[in-house]
Amino acid sequence: MTASVETVSIELNGQRLSIEVGRMAKQADGAAFVRFGESAVLATAVSAKEPRAEGDFFPLTCDYIERTYAAGKIPGGFFKREGRPTEKETLTSRLIDRPHRPLFPKGYLCDTQIIATAVSHDQENDPDVLAMVAASTAVHVSDIPFNGPIAAVRVGRIGGQFIANPTNSQREQSDLEIVVAGSREAIVMVEAGAKEVPEQVMIEALLFGHLAMQPLIDLQEELRRRLGKPKRTFVVPPVPEGLAERVKALAEAKIADAIRLVAKHERRDALKAARDEVVGALLPEFPDQEKAIKKAFESLEKQVVRQRMVKERVRLDGRGPADIRPISIDVGLLPRAHGSALFTRGETQALVTTTLGTGEDMQRIDALEGDFYKRFMLHYNFPPYSTGEVKFLRGPGRREIGHGALAERAIRPVLPPEEEFGYAVRIVSDILESNGSSSMATVCGASLSLMDAGVKIKAPVAGIAMGLVKEGDDIAIVSDILGDEDHLGDMDFKVAGTEAGVTALQMDIKITGVTRAIMEQALRQAREGRLHVLAKMKEAMPAPRPEMSAHAPRITTIQINPSKIRELIGPGGKVIKGIIEQTGVKIDVDDSGKVAIASTDGKAAEKAIKMIREIVQEAEIGKLYMGKVKKIMDFGAFVEIFPGTDGLIHISQLAEKRVEKVEDVLKEGDEVLVKVLDIDRSGKIRLSRKEALGQTLATVKAS
Repeated sequence: MTASVETVSIELNGQRLSIEVGRMAKQADGAAFVRFGESAVLATAVSAKEPRAEGDFFPLTCDYIERTYAAGKIPGGFFKREGRPTEKETLTSRLIDRPHRPLFPKGYLCDTQIIATAVSHDQENDPDVLAMVAASTAVHVSDIPFNGPIAAVRVGRIGGQFIANPTNSQREQSDLEIVVAGSREAIVMVEAGAKEVPEQVMIEALLFGHLAMQPLIDLQEELRRRLGKPKRTFVVPPVPEGLAERVKALAEAKIADAIRLVAKHERRDALKAARDEVVGALLPEFPDQEKAIKKAFESLEKQVVRQRMVKERVRLDGRGPADIRPISIDVGLLPRAHGSALFTRGETQALVTTTLGTGEDMQRIDALEGDFYKRFMLHYNFPPYSTGEVKFLRGPGRREIGHGALAERAIRPVLPPEEEFGYAVRIVSDILESNGSSSMATVCGASLSLMDAGVKIKAPVAGIAMGLVKEGDDIAIVSDILGDEDHLGDMDFKVAGTEAGVTALQMDIKITGVTRAIMEQALRQAREGRLHVLAKMKEAMPAPRPEMSAHAPRITTIQINPSKIRELIGPGGKVIKGIIEQTGVKIDVDDSGKVAIASTDGKAAEKAIKMIREIVQEAEIGKLYMGKVKKIMDFGAFVEIFPGTDGLIHISQLAEKRVEKVEDVLKEGDEVLVKVLDIDRSGKIRLSRKEALGQTLATVKAS
């Protein structure tokens, strides 16, 4: 029997957004095909029928894949097929995971996989938010237990007006870009970048996005009514009767004492010792329930910490809600790096460096939208020793890529424009210690290292991580959160910006009931914390250094006639390679005729510029040249005024008196001072020796 196919749609930003269920991937537990304009994503959801025997962490995998055929392209490289995930695919996979993971029931341990595949891309509508909607729909219409649906939109702002799902052309004009995901009741995730936008505008944008996504939730609910499968029966394994009470009686006082230890490792060691003691005491009473005892202990620990924060207004390390940990800053500590900074806040420390390069150091990105070059890169590394652990060193994972992208988004708005600062910029953040928001330490260190490198940024950027604990009507908004506070809290949001406004924001909300008033208070407190950090940064580095590092390349830009590019490059690049070999400089030439010469050696750069000018120079009317006679004719002489360029001295222009034969005045190989009289449309140059008589070589150089 042919399966039923259902399609629902709405109008969004002047285009049709449709969701189809029932045609594709019918052996998956759920599948949805979302189309917006001519961009389309297929998402599938599959969950194992039996839970994992070991572990208590929900085994969810979310993958976003871009097929190059979606944009009518064939992959590059030897194998001509898609390879490892790109940064865009990794970041979008995270966008899908973060709002979906909290909506699966607690205790659900069946391996679950969501795969979203971009199968069509029209170059204007980004498939990433479509993938988030498709993923939610696939899970919602399936039999997999799920407390959804959720939806997602991208919010832009042009001329003060908010736009839902702006096109790529509109995004270029927007002063903010926010991907916001939410349920019917609340916002659950935010990923944002902005050009120093006030906090109040960010709040308005979030609320606009939440309102704009409601019709997308309606579409998913309608599809579930039409084609949704009955949800699987799932019951959380029961906890032995009386276990929670016994754990509380034995552990509450021990936990209360342990959480008063300020140092992270001391506190964790004390909590582990208390947990092991409780497990040992209760196992005879509750045999084969070690896992349940540990879970009950962790639940009690969370409760005790949260109650202390909202009732006593005291945090794990003894700070008040708005207190910022001590900050220390060292700049310029790496002598060969172009810029460096060591930023330490409490038990979080980042070593951040800036390296300046030339155009050839830019990163080439092969994307569905087409190839482009990226001049600013920020790479974040999180080695295991930063948390006192031993792990294999591997390539950057999703977390590292996500943190680096957040910090890069925060810094990008303050970089000088490319026409004023033609360098490629790479920032590397190595996290040396971690206990709370290493990504925001990266933002602070990045600003400082840029200024240490002599980059004239628009303004310093600082970042701060905020948290929320809500117990009934009691709330505690905390600034500069610790790692454990992130784990135990209800909302984690990171805000980066300058004194003028926000440049990046990331938010994950684990509960409903986060009102506008709470978000406004949180952003206000975040601004106060950010200004405190900026003041500390200003003490260490009041302004960018007046000069760049001696080890950084100096870039000199000259403009040549685009028609001369071929002569500068030479056959097979022979000419330009020769200049590079002789001088040791780097040379970049673009199609407009702009030539950038980069070198740490000023004399080498000057030599290269001189060689380039000699190759591409053009004759100027009225200018004097010391030329060389190349050929004698009856009517005059051809003179090479510089390599590759000849002009004609007519016999009438050889001398002030009448000349019978050219050979009476010139012969081949002679050097002769000439003046350019005229250049016709075909490029032929008319010279005069007569007009140059009485002039000197010094006059030629001066001219």
